[in-house]
Amino acid sequence: MDLLIRWLLNALALALTAWIVPGIDVAGVGALIVAALVIGLLNALVKPVLVVLTLPITILTLGIFLLVLNALLFWLAAAIVPGFSVAGFLAALLGAVVMAILGWVFAKLA
Repeated sequence: MDLLIRWLLNALALALTAWIVPGIDVAGVGALIVAALVIGLLNALVKPVLVVLTLPITILTLGIFLLVLNALLFWLAAAIVPGFSVAGFLAALLGAVVMAILGWVFAKLA
């Protein structure tokens, strides 16, 4: 049940992100829920591997490269899910940052 609530809160965070950040569009509720699931899966399965592989770059940039990594995963989710689109890298970067902040706030509230 906790996983379902977290998934729905991430979908809400994605909806708010699409509303706040220009260049991010979600076609409907179905695409929103699938996109939240794909983003969650990418962050759980792919991101740890990429963090380890890009550790030297992350150390050289004092952690700033992790923002780029989040943006690339956000952009990848948009490429995978039909009905969820991101206009470019800047929109993906802003969207990833806004979604991370909203996800953190929702996790604190839940």
